[in-house]
Amino acid sequence: MREKIEFNLDALEKLCRLNCTFEEIAAYFNVSTKTIQRRYNEEPDFQKAIDSGRANGKLSLRRLQFKAAEDGNPSTLIWLGKQLLGQTDKQEIDNYNHND
Repeated sequence: MREKIEFNLDALEKLCRLNCTFEEIAAYFNVSTKTIQRRYNEEPDFQKAIDSGRANGKLSLRRLQFKAAEDGNPSTLIWLGKQLLGQTDKQEIDNYNHND
């Protein structure tokens, strides 16, 4: 039987804040992707580190996007308007015939 590999869960969480894939995590820890997948499925603390890291990474990105919008970045303002407010680029065309 193989010796169980110990993972630094703080390092794992930090990698996941950057949204690293299982392949990238495996490369960092010098293990197989199957090992990462298995540990994720079988060990609650391992899964928690990955899920927490990814969630915190998304929060950081969202915070930066809102900061960019607050600073007046037009692209970010438009994108957030579309994502959060349902705004679109489509134009409403009035089919009313003005010659009647």
